[in-house]
Amino acid sequence: MTAPRDAREAALASPGAEKSSTGPDCSVAKCVALTFDGGPSEPTPKLLDTLKEKKVHATFFLQGKGHVDTYPGTVLRMAKEEHEIGNHTWSHKVLTELSAKEVEAEMKPVQEAVRDITGRAPVLMRPPQGRTSDDVSAVMKRLGLAQILWSVTAKDYATTDSSLITRRVLEQTRRDGIILLHDRYKGTIPAVPGIIDSLRRRGYTIVTVSQLLAPAAPEPGGVYRP
Repeated sequence: MTAPRDAREAALASPGAEKSSTGPDCSVAKCVALTFDGGPSEPTPKLLDTLKEKKVHATFFLQGKGHVDTYPGTVLRMAKEEHEIGNHTWSHKVLTELSAKEVEAEMKPVQEAVRDITGRAPVLMRPPQGRTSDDVSAVMKRLGLAQILWSVTAKDYATTDSSLITRRVLEQTRRDGIILLHDRYKGTIPAVPGIIDSLRRRGYTIVTVSQLLAPAAPEPGGVYRP
């Protein structure tokens, strides 16, 4: 498991390495990544409106069945508005309970669907429940996918209280953190404007996962967690 800071420092220590010329320099800035799992869903466009208004780019780990296959226009909008798109499996099965063939069957349809919609397949994924193993990592390496876990969870699947969601995020967030939210739950999207504003007041720069790791490139099969 690799922390974002360690990934950056290792990349910068490599011969001929240079800091990223695009996006914030998280070796200097106080960065945090904002991520959303399990979409897109019917309310996701409202979230995209908020992110556009706030000039924030997020990372979306998309689920296939009932989501990517149902809201392809929203997936395309995410890509056009320069959000990062990752894979969150086809049907949210726990990967550590599956065979290698079954794991591939959960991942490949989302890879193909996102590529068909946006022209580019994801290079990041998030395992359901954050559960991974050496066997799962081997499959992700073959598929070219880095595994992204998290350090902040509001447990927004268990509450509709937007103020509670906001408080949980702010209490847990530290530099180089990765925030996990879900855009399909009722209390989450109303909480996002306040979360963004509060994080900025505290000096945070909100980035995508790849920006948080830069200049390191996410390593296929690798597991990243603050």
